[in-house]
Amino acid sequence: MSILLENHIVELLLERDDKAMSLLYEHYGDTLLGVAFKVVRNEELAQDVLQESFLKIWKKSDTYDPSKAKLFTWLFRITRNTAIDKLRSVNTKSDKEIQMDVSDVYKLGTEGLNPELMDIQDNLDKIDSKYQIVLDALFFQGMTQQEASDELNIPLGTIKSRLKIGLREMKKIYGSTLLLATLLHFI
Repeated sequence: MSILLENHIVELLLERDDKAMSLLYEHYGDTLLGVAFKVVRNEELAQDVLQESFLKIWKKSDTYDPSKAKLFTWLFRITRNTAIDKLRSVNTKSDKEIQMDVSDVYKLGTEGLNPELMDIQDNLDKIDSKYQIVLDALFFQGMTQQEASDELNIPLGTIKSRLKIGLREMKKIYGSTLLLATLLHFI
């Protein structure tokens, strides 16, 4: 995208001109949809995120400061944050899940591991690597959530979120009852 077109879009946004949104959608829509999809991993949700993002962009257009960030960076952040919020919202409303909110009480080990029971370690590669790392640290390396946070240099809140999402992804592979039984075997 040319700098002239970007500047024109910014001017239109600051003037609250509807043409700005058409140009934004035309030139950034597909890319921002891709950003949303990468986070939510669902086409329908990604479309919702894109729509919500464009609404936020329109409402917050007076807050954009070209001296602080390029237009795409600003659009990217709004879309990514909207996608994360949407994912959290959907996750909160989803079926009841294994709740492990008390982080430091679980000291997980592998002493009683029965390899024939299930191939969880082999199936970790079916989920996103950021969740694999957390599940591996907690269930196979015996770390507490705080220890995993320190060792992996990831904030504790992020460890908790990734654990929750990682367990949900594994639940999709195994089903909730079988997954719960297997994970309880590790404790």
